[in-house]
Order: sequence, then C-alpha cells, then structure tokens
Amino acid sequence: MNTSVNLCGVTLKNPVMTASGTFGSGAEFSEFVDLNKLGAVVTKGVANVPWTGNPTPRVAEVYGGMLNAVGLQNPGIELFCKRDIPFLKQYDTKIIVNVCGHTTEEYLEVVERLAEEAIDMMEINISCPNVKEGGIAFGQDPKAVEAITKAVKEKAKQPIIMKLSPNVTDITEMARAAEAGGADALSLINTITGMKIDIHRRSFVLANKTGGMSGPAIHPVAVRMVYQTAQAVKVPIIGMGGIMNAADAIEMILAGATAVSIGTANFTDPKVSEKVVAGIEEYMRKYGVEDIKELVGAVQER
Repeated sequence: MNTSVNLCGVTLKNPVMTASGTFGSGAEFSEFVDLNKLGAVVTKGVANVPWTGNPTPRVAEVYGGMLNAVGLQNPGIELFCKRDIPFLKQYDTKIIVNVCGHTTEEYLEVVERLAEEAIDMMEINISCPNVKEGGIAFGQDPKAVEAITKAVKEKAKQPIIMKLSPNVTDITEMARAAEAGGADALSLINTITGMKIDIHRRSFVLANKTGGMSGPAIHPVAVRMVYQTAQAVKVPIIGMGGIMNAADAIEMILAGATAVSIGTANFTDPKVSEKVVAGIEEYMRKYGVEDIKELVGAVQER
C-alpha cells in the first residue's frame, strides 16, 4: 500500500501536512505529535523583519470554528533560519516555509534568503494586504496574483506553492492566474473573512473588527473550491479548510487535492494529524486502494 505523494518533484511519505499558523514551526507540537509521521510541516508565516501582529483580543470562538486576527506575528526571517529550520531538520519530514509580506519586495527578500536554506518548498501567502495597492490582498486581483507569482518564481530556488484566498468571486480565476505566473502548486483555502459582536458590550469581539474564519463550518466551501480549481488547472493542489478527521481529508483528496493541510483541528486535538494519517491508511485497506494516487480527483457523478 503506497501513501506517498509527489508534489512538484518533492516526495512526501503521505499527503498529510500542517496548515500554516496553526502549528508554529513544529516545536510547540513536537511533544504531542511524532513529526516523523507527517508528510510535511508547514511553518507559520515568516516575513523579512519581525512582525508584532494585531492588538488583542485577536482570537474568538464562533459556531463551527474560530476567528483569528493574529496579524501574522512572527520573529522575522533571520531568527527563523537560525532557530526553526535547524529544529525541523532533526525530523524525517519535509519542510515547507510559509512566506508573507506587504510588498513584492518584502516577499522577495524572504524568498532570496531561503534560497540558501535546506528547505523543501515555499508556500506564498497572498492573502496579505498589498500596501502599495491600498491594502487590497494580493490574492484578490488576478493580475496581482500572476505578477507576484512570476516575481517569486524568478528568485526562488525551491518549488513554490501559492496559497489562495477564498474571499474572491471566482477562485478558478485566481488559480489560473497563479498557474500562468509559474506556480508549482496551489494551496486552498485560506480563511474566510468573518466578524463577531459582543451583544452585551455592543462592541466587536476582535480588536481588528474582522478576522479569518476557520474550522469545520468552512469545510464544504473548501471542498467545493478545491474541486472547481482541480478542473481549472494542471498543477497539484493542497486542500485545506476545516479538516477535522480522516474522512474530511479523504473528501478533499477525492475532490482533487494531492495533499491536505490540517489547521484549526490542531487546537482541539494536538494529535489529530497523526490520527488522519492512520485513518487514511485504514480507509485504503478497507476499500482495497493500493496507491493513494488512485483517490486524487476520483469523485464520481451519481
């Protein structure tokens, strides 16, 4: 039984990885999870300089998930390379570094710095606000998606995954733009913009007013977007959004994802990623699936 998958020439022992921002850079969860059992660890977003993030409160529970407006707090690329990459190199898992920035130049500074590091891939978070375009996210304008993908691809030494925002009219338009720019793979979806109001204080729960909604409530939206994107592009897809167990992960793979990322579920069960790996193997045995590639995009019409 073969659970390994190929992402742009990088072989993962299984399709299960962690979603950026929900697993730190692995150290916090290494006491609970055997990182050697995961296909890859995707790190928290890292920028060219340290970011303090948004004011508190910046996390709130909501029906079927959570809102976060952490604001990509991170230690900056230099400390990340000195501390976090060496930690992850101890384990038999692939390392995917999530990159964020406010301008194309900021992204490229991180991408060029990572060229010297022993990492396997980069995931480019284009849900960041583009300060030169009035704060609109890079990922909400197809021309900006193609342009930043092309710029990153020219400088990157490792394969690049463009992480798409669901806060758009047509996800396939953004996917095609990333593919046209040279993306090696796509990951989707990032969080959906939401809001929570405290009715007793008559105030916003989050200091930022809005936050990114994640968790099981967004899973059907993510499955639909992964399916649509798989029909529109030829590059591999990493599916994410509300995966809480192996069944959710398998659903994503059937929709067209080559691999999956687990995010919010890590907060309720730190061992969830290991359980999903085991659950996929159990499913394959039950249905006589010899190679996990047989399941990718295998959903059938009734």
